Amino acid sequence: MFVSRVGSTAQPSATILHADLDSFYASVEQRDDPALRGRPVIVGGGVVLAASYEAKAYGVRTAMGGRQARGLCPHAIVVPPRMSAYSEASHAVFEVFHDTSPIVEPLSVDEAFLDVSGLLRVSGTPVEIGAQLRTAVRERVGLPITVGIARTKFLAKVASQEAKPDGLLLVPPDRELAFLHPLPVRRLWGVGAKTAEKLHAHGIETVADVAELSESTLSSLLGGAMGYRLFALSRNIDRRRVVTGVRRRSVGAQRALGRRGNTMSDAEVDAVVVNLVDRITRRMRKAGRTGRTVVLRLRFDDFSRATRSHTMPRATASTDMILDAARTLVTSAAPLIAERGLTLVGFAVSNIDRDGAQQQELPFPPAPAHDVIALDDAVDQVRKRYGNAAVMRGVLLGRDPGLEMPHLPD
Repeated sequence: MFVSRVGSTAQPSATILHADLDSFYASVEQRDDPALRGRPVIVGGGVVLAASYEAKAYGVRTAMGGRQARGLCPHAIVVPPRMSAYSEASHAVFEVFHDTSPIVEPLSVDEAFLDVSGLLRVSGTPVEIGAQLRTAVRERVGLPITVGIARTKFLAKVASQEAKPDGLLLVPPDRELAFLHPLPVRRLWGVGAKTAEKLHAHGIETVADVAELSESTLSSLLGGAMGYRLFALSRNIDRRRVVTGVRRRSVGAQRALGRRGNTMSDAEVDAVVVNLVDRITRRMRKAGRTGRTVVLRLRFDDFSRATRSHTMPRATASTDMILDAARTLVTSAAPLIAERGLTLVGFAVSNIDRDGAQQQELPFPPAPAHDVIALDDAVDQVRKRYGNAAVMRGVLLGRDPGLEMPHLPD
C-alpha cells in the first residue's frame, strides 16, 4: 500500500533520492508465491537472511538465529533462499533506477542514491520523480520500494528509513533540523549499539542532544573521527554528492554460522575461511583488481564483534597469498573465538589498486608466485566454462559451501 507523507510542493534544492527496497529477499518470495503475501515470511533456516514486515512485527530480525526467530514467530513460514532470483530482481530494479536518472550511485543490491537535479522540465519535481520510480518498480519488477528525498545524502537515507515500509518522504530544506533532531541517536550514520550505549550513559538520547555538544566534547567521548562525524551529521552537514562509476574500495564475503559455530572444529572453521577467500579472490581476478590489506571480521555468541587486519607488501589477487594472510588473522583471534563462540566470519580485501592487476602481479616476489597466479587463472577459466563447482580445493569436498550472496559489480 502506498503511503504518502509529502506535500504537493517540492523544494528545488532537495534533489537527492535514496531508494531502498523493502525486506528485499522476503518481498521477492512474496511476489513469486501469492500464498506468502500478507503472511510472516523468514528467508533462511539456520540464520535469518531476511524477514517480511509481518515477521518483523514479532521481533524477527536479519542475522537472528533461526531457532530464536521461530520462537518469536512460531507461525512464520520459513523458505530457503534463492540467490539467483534476488540477483535478477536487483538487476531489474537498477534498470528502473538508470531509466529514472543518469546519476545513480549504488549502495547495495537493493538500494541506491539518485540525483534528479536538472530533470524538472523532463520528469517533474523530485517528489513526482520519486512517485514515478516507485510505480515503475512496482509495475516492472513487482516489488515495494521506499524513497526518501532531501538536500543531502545522509538525510535522504534517514528519510527513507522513516518512510518505511512502502512510502515516500520529502524533507524540505527549511525543515531539515526540525525533522532530524527529534530522532534517536541510532539514526546517525556510524552509531551502532555500542556507540549508542556510550551516548545514552551520558544522557544523550536524540540527535538534538548530540547537536547541543561541541565537536571537542563529542571527540572526548567517542574519539576524534567519530566525534567530527556526529558533530557534522547532527547539523545535517554532508557535502558528498551522488557519484556514478566509482569502483568498489574493497571486495568481501561473509558467512553467518549461527549457534553451530560454537561447536565447529578448527578444521571446519578453516574450511569456511578457504571458501570465503576463494570467493573473494575469484571476484577480484574477474574484475581485474588486486589489493594489499586483508580484513577479518568476527561476530560472537554474545553479539560482540572483533576486527583484525594485515597489510601485505604488495597488492595481489592470488588465492594462496591472501589465504595465508587470512589464516594468520584467524589464528591471532583464536583465543577470542574459544572464549566467546563464533557466529559469523567475514573477510574483505581493501587497499584496492587503481591501475589493474597485471602490472602489480608480475613483479611480485618470489618467482614461484607467477605459477600460483597462472594456476588461479587456469582454475578461473575452467569454472567460467563448467561452473564454480567444477574445481574446488580438497578441504571443501563434501562440505556445505554456504550461500554466495548477491553483490554489486566489483
